[in-house]
Amino acid sequence: MSSESDLTTRLEWLRAEIRRHDRLYYVLDNPEITDAEYDRLYRELQDLEAANPELITRDSPTQRVSGEPLAAFGQVEHREAMLSLANARNEEELLAWYARTLRLLEQAGAREDALTCVVEPKIDGLAVSLLYENGVLVSGATRGNGVVGEDVTQNLRTINSVPLSFSGDGAVPSLIEVRGEVYLPLSAFERLNEQRVASGEATFANPRNAAAGSLRQLDPRVTALRPLAAWFYAVGAAEGVGWRTHWELLEWLAARGFRINPHVKRVGTGDEITRACREWEERRSALDYDIDGAVVKVDDRQLQDILGAVAHDPRWAIAYKFAPSTAQTVLREIGINVGRTGVLTPYAVLDPVSVGGVTVSQATLHNEDDIRRKDLRVGDTVIVQRAGDVIPQVVAPMTTLRKGGERPFVMPDRCPVCGTVVVRVPGEVAVRCPNDDCPARLVERIKHFVGRSAMDIEGVGEKLVERLFGLGLVRDAADLYRLRYEDLITLEGFQDRSTRKVLEAIEQSKRRGFARVLFALGIPHVGGQTAELIVTRFPSMDALRQAGVDELAAIEGIGPVIAEAVVAYVADPRHQDLLGRLADAGVLMQSADDLAPTTADGGMGGPVRVGAETLAGKVFVLTGTLPTLTREAATSLIRAAGGRVAGSVSRRTDYVVAGESPGSKLRKATELGVAVIDEDRLLALAAAGARASAGA
Repeated sequence: MSSESDLTTRLEWLRAEIRRHDRLYYVLDNPEITDAEYDRLYRELQDLEAANPELITRDSPTQRVSGEPLAAFGQVEHREAMLSLANARNEEELLAWYARTLRLLEQAGAREDALTCVVEPKIDGLAVSLLYENGVLVSGATRGNGVVGEDVTQNLRTINSVPLSFSGDGAVPSLIEVRGEVYLPLSAFERLNEQRVASGEATFANPRNAAAGSLRQLDPRVTALRPLAAWFYAVGAAEGVGWRTHWELLEWLAARGFRINPHVKRVGTGDEITRACREWEERRSALDYDIDGAVVKVDDRQLQDILGAVAHDPRWAIAYKFAPSTAQTVLREIGINVGRTGVLTPYAVLDPVSVGGVTVSQATLHNEDDIRRKDLRVGDTVIVQRAGDVIPQVVAPMTTLRKGGERPFVMPDRCPVCGTVVVRVPGEVAVRCPNDDCPARLVERIKHFVGRSAMDIEGVGEKLVERLFGLGLVRDAADLYRLRYEDLITLEGFQDRSTRKVLEAIEQSKRRGFARVLFALGIPHVGGQTAELIVTRFPSMDALRQAGVDELAAIEGIGPVIAEAVVAYVADPRHQDLLGRLADAGVLMQSADDLAPTTADGGMGGPVRVGAETLAGKVFVLTGTLPTLTREAATSLIRAAGGRVAGSVSRRTDYVVAGESPGSKLRKATELGVAVIDEDRLLALAAAGARASAGA
């Protein structure tokens, strides 16, 4: 800085700007800048204050935890302050923290050659503190500014994973604050946004905003409709209870009914810490919840006390932040995709930008109303986010950077592919091309049919579908089963081996099972789980053709809208022709439960009926870390065989597949007498089913 006056001016501007963004993020749930940009401002302030400690003010953002409680809620003063964490942006900074921690302990006379730490996921949700008196929940609050939070007790009580009272044996403390994070599962977030789009409401930008908005509803009945969940990971004030280590604390909480992440790991060296953090980053995209890093905590609570805290950061813990899942770039154009149901979906054409380590040049924009709600314009500088670290989305425009030449978006009045005048059904957000023979719709139906979660025809991807359609070889899903060696071998890039592999994959798909076929057809409102529900009541296409709307609607989880869509689909002459040609090609149009069974030794659970129906129609729950299969791979294996994967254990569960560090689901299975199997048993059942299918 050129002078003390310039330095003071810069410090005041940084503090004011950070406070503004704190309010946008923590209070209004409407961030304007990315995490990386915020961190840059915060670090600059930290560095300037470190170099000029005499200029630090008591109200500087570095001297307290960010965020203020909303005035609409009552205020709750935490018995013990809820501290935030210092960040490590790379492994070098993480190892530097570890080395510094060892050095501080040595200086304090508590020499440690190695340090046991606990590595946990950093959930991207809303931090809460629950106060229990004599084992009963009496109040719950958000973190707020770390000292005072918002009273959201009634809303927290609506969340199933928040215990209303302690469970398990042992003495109950007279008072304890249990800390955790409330979040919205990614699958629930997608469903919630779909429901809001269907009802004409604005969509949420990301799961964290959805969770925060849901928990901050003034009417608890609204919160109860949102499938919020919570993980727990710490305590604040506590009377009449103590723990030697953080690991013991987590075990104590789990034993009393609190939801503890099953993948939390205890490690003993710096290398093990970095490896555990890398594992969380690799696992990130397969999780059903957002994490933006991993938290590393010194395990020994006595050593935690020795290390203490500096400002609002404990010295005994640090957050290892992953590559930012948001970034800023320019929105160059807005294009239009036409889906299999005719919906026109706008998408953003962006200046390429790295988001979470992946270069992004396109992103979804949902629909016209969402564009208008966000006030997105061509030419805007925008915030891009990888939702669930997979699908890029445009979160918001940087309106302060507009120069005047930005153009509002106008939805075309004709289909950009076939030229048909588009329609918008009253009460719906979607704009549709009504032409059932629109080339774009035909192609998208086939893409859906061959997809991994549908018929899973390996080697037949989107590009090949487009080529086959363009050449006139395939016009619908049934045409796939008429393809010959001669049709494929002449295509560029195809040789004898690749041609035979594709034809073999098409042949194998014929026995995926009726539920998979039903989903692959692309019937409106019928997803994978819905198809499974239908098949449990109507196990064949012949049976489904005879079903009425009332019969279908009576199935739990179906309802009249889905029932009407299914009945209308199977009654349409065009669809009847397609179904007939699929059946003629040998595609299985009945539940695997109707096939002849064989038997095999059941291993962990005794003799079990196996065959093509071994997994078909069965309900599985996964818990813990499996030796070789990821959660996603195990789920795909079960679904490929016609089984269903549920998120919780009930009396309807057929098997619980347990791996390393299983959670409360294993205890629930034992209580209910549900069969528990391991990965080897799961693979054996799948293999037995495949053998029976091959011999049928």
